[in-house]
Formats: sequence, C-alpha cells, structure tokens
Amino acid sequence: MSPAPRPPAVPPDPAAGCGPGVLHVRFRTADGTPVSAAQYEQLLHVLEQFTPVIEALPPDAALADVRGALRYFDRDAAGIAELVRLRALAWHGVRCTIGIGANPLLARMAAQAAPPGEIRSVPSDTGAVASFLARRPASALYGVGPATARTLCAYGLDTVERIAAAPPATLQRILGAKTGRAVYERARGIDPTPVTPNAPSRSMGAEARFAHDELDPVRRRRALLSLADDLGARMRASGQAARALTLTVRYADRSTTTRTRRLAEPTAHGPALTAAAYALHAALGLQRARVRSLALRAEDLCRAELAARQLTFDPADDKARRIEAAVDRARARFGAGVVRPAAKPGRGAGR
Repeated sequence: MSPAPRPPAVPPDPAAGCGPGVLHVRFRTADGTPVSAAQYEQLLHVLEQFTPVIEALPPDAALADVRGALRYFDRDAAGIAELVRLRALAWHGVRCTIGIGANPLLARMAAQAAPPGEIRSVPSDTGAVASFLARRPASALYGVGPATARTLCAYGLDTVERIAAAPPATLQRILGAKTGRAVYERARGIDPTPVTPNAPSRSMGAEARFAHDELDPVRRRRALLSLADDLGARMRASGQAARALTLTVRYADRSTTTRTRRLAEPTAHGPALTAAAYALHAALGLQRARVRSLALRAEDLCRAELAARQLTFDPADDKARRIEAAVDRARARFGAGVVRPAAKPGRGAGR
C-alpha cells in the first residue's frame, strides 16, 4: 500500500525567512552569574550534538541553525531547544534562555523577551512577527543603540511598530542610507544574515568580580584599568582593534546597567581604552551603588592593519605606544603577568 500523498509545502514567508529554526541561546549558572570560559566551551559542545551550524557569541551566548536537524531528531525547533536546555542543566548545571525564530534577529529578540531559563518562540508568519515586534520600544530592536534610539524618538518613532510604518526614505533621511534601510528591515522582522559557523569574533570581553559589594569608586576604577589593559593586550596579540567599548555593571541585587560608547577611531591602545572605560563609569554616577562585578567588552572588532589612526605630534603618545610595544614583547616572552599597570588590582578584584 502506497503512502498517502503529502500536501504541497507552503512557501516560506519572505518577511520571516524559512520557518523557525534559528536558536539564540544565552547561558547562565544556577545563581545567575555568567559562565566561565571553560564552561562556555563545554556548552558549545552540547550544541554541536544537534547541529554543526553554530556561531559563537562569547562570553555567554551562541546562535545555532537547527533546520537541518529537525528531520533527523524528528522534532521541531522548540523540541530541540528543550533538549539543549535539559542537557545543559543536567550535565553542567547551567540554565539556558533560548529564543527561537526564523532568522537571527527574531531569535535574539525572542531570547531577550523570554524569562530566565525559559524558551520563547516566534512563529514565522507575518502577522505573528508583526504582533511580537509591534509594541516594543525602539531601543529593544537589535542593532539600535542608545544614540540611534534617541534620534528615532525625537521624530516620534519610539516603538518598532511606528518604525515599521514609516517610509524607508524617511528613515534614511534621519539615520543615513545604510542604517535607515537596515532599521526599516529589522522593524519588519527581516534579517538576511546567516548563522556563520566559526565566524571570527566581533567582540572580546573581560570581567572583574569583587569579593564583596564594592562601593569605593577608586577600586572600581582600578578594576577598569585592569580590564582595559587586558583587553588591549589581547587585541594587539590577535591583530585586532575595537570601534566601540561596552561597560556592564552588575549590582548587589543582580540587576545590571549596560552602556556603550563609540571610539573616536578603532584602537587597541591601552590608555585610549582606559579613558573610554573611565568615561563610561563616570557617566553612570555610581557614588552610592553596591557593585558586584564590572565587565568590559571591546565591540565591532576589525583588523588592526585596516584601522585608520589619527597622526599626532604629541611625543608623550609616541612614547606610550613604544612602551606598550615593549611590554607586549616582554609578556610574549615571560608571561602575561610579568608586567602590570601600576594601579592594577591584585586578587581582591579577581577576574
């Protein structure tokens, strides 16, 4: 007896992609703290059990395209997400917050909207995507930073629904041709970006966790000096430079504040990174805040040889860069801890 014919496949919605099958997974330990680098590598191996199409987003997230695994595991994307969540919890004691969407944009935003340790899926039809995005503020749209959100709000475009209803030409006049077009498409749930396995890292981070809730701004600045120095050394060793710097402050009640600042020019120069970190910290006004940890992330990395550098006639800047190059050579030969900034903290603000 021949099998019953299957109904013809419904063509995918062009606004949403090929159907839900992209997972955005964010890892957290049982007490809500970020995972360690070793745990992160182990958790990526958990994802590799389901698909080889994994884009690492260190230090605590990853994108995974599981559409090619649905038939093999005889489950939909939500079923595979549940297996990932259970294995990460049972084998590593790590909770996964997972967003599921038809493309990386929707998966990221679904994970952002999901409760900690839960799974949130966005159906692929146009109506469901529009309903999911409609009442979210402009700042919640992935790729829209604080400055862009403020610009949009100044023109009354304070929700994703209003951005999606605006003519593309209007957004291009407000934000520029490239950014305006990208924001218009994202407001409609369109994201042609593929999940790229083993993609070069576009960010690099470091974290300082205090032994006790830290109220002293001087100690926090010392921790920022340490983080900026470490980030600069790692970027120079890998031949990269950062276009932006992000500071994340975690408080005693486990809430966080995140701020990003674009740098004047791509750099891996320690003093420039330190100055930007100090400016971000000062802008938060944390005089009485009880800070549990500080995380500094170099964003939008590019190859150092392609980064333009503003020439200067300041001999102090040239001297600082020569000293930095000598320090890098010493660290490469004798170890990373052989030279430290004068105010770099010891174990009291451990990484």
